[in-house]
Amino acid sequence: MKLPTYTGINLAALLALMLTPLATLAANPSEGCGSDGWSSGAYTMDYKGVTRTFRVHVPKGYKKNIPAPLVTIYHGWGGNENEFLGNRKVRSEADRRGYILVAPRGLGSGAPDQSFNSWSFSGSTSGMDGDGGKICDDAVTPDYSYASCEKIAKNSCSWTQCQQDDVAFAVALVKQIEKNLCVDEERVFATGGSNGGMFTWELGQNPASAPSLKAIAPLIGLPHRGYLDAQGKVDDMPVLVITGTRDTTVPPGDWDDPGYTTTSNGNDRYYYTGATAITMSWADAHKCEIGKDAVPFNAGVKRVDCRTYCSGDSGWPRVLDCRARMGHSYNLSWSWPLILNFFDQHSN
Repeated sequence: MKLPTYTGINLAALLALMLTPLATLAANPSEGCGSDGWSSGAYTMDYKGVTRTFRVHVPKGYKKNIPAPLVTIYHGWGGNENEFLGNRKVRSEADRRGYILVAPRGLGSGAPDQSFNSWSFSGSTSGMDGDGGKICDDAVTPDYSYASCEKIAKNSCSWTQCQQDDVAFAVALVKQIEKNLCVDEERVFATGGSNGGMFTWELGQNPASAPSLKAIAPLIGLPHRGYLDAQGKVDDMPVLVITGTRDTTVPPGDWDDPGYTTTSNGNDRYYYTGATAITMSWADAHKCEIGKDAVPFNAGVKRVDCRTYCSGDSGWPRVLDCRARMGHSYNLSWSWPLILNFFDQHSN
């Protein structure tokens, strides 16, 4: 039966609106909403002539008509798509909160490189830091450079792949996900560990990728020295960084020391910005107070020291620096729930 229209209101449309779940009304649904799309498992996509591999986790209770938040996850140097999604805690927390997870595999292990999968970010391919120097002490650092970077590397400090533009791939991957699953386009997040954490910073800083992201959470990964740009979009982009005070690979440095850069770990000597410098840069861009020391924030995790320059924010601060007494490890039993708590708090 066709319902009549009164005073410009179609009753059928109004009825449909009343029956629509609130989660749907508050979301920005992607193209894939309403269609039968992907299920959990491994997938590939052709990106500019290269086959890219990724793993999808669709949360229990997912409904094809209700937009769900999405987290893209980037593994560490030499890792793969199972590094995070192979962890039961990661999957169960995503199920409980309704997050779609997608973990792609970096390049490097296929032709022309027979080396470690990696993600490229500012300075990692050229070997040059943001101040015009080298990103490593090449006198003590082994040459990890990839064959694909032969025409790009300026020195032997280069250490990630040059086969493809990883930022452009990450943007294309999100678009592919949004075509095949019902995603809330206003709640797309990125996280990653070690080299993947460094790449997560790049995604947040780069104007090509930043506009599609709501927030980021790099884990034990920091930008190379001198790359201190804040978010690559006009709007705020909350960031949570988690590092280990006993990490000799990518140490965060001392609290409130913006001049810190990494020292030798005994095997090689790459230079990264300290956690204070990059969080101060982002806090300043978010108009937070950086003229004083960072203020403690209780994130609800024991033995983790979290501080912020954005103490004036209501609820969880937009820029949060958390450091634990750990080495270069993920500790997903507590770090993963903390990451999702941060994304939950910044979903509006």
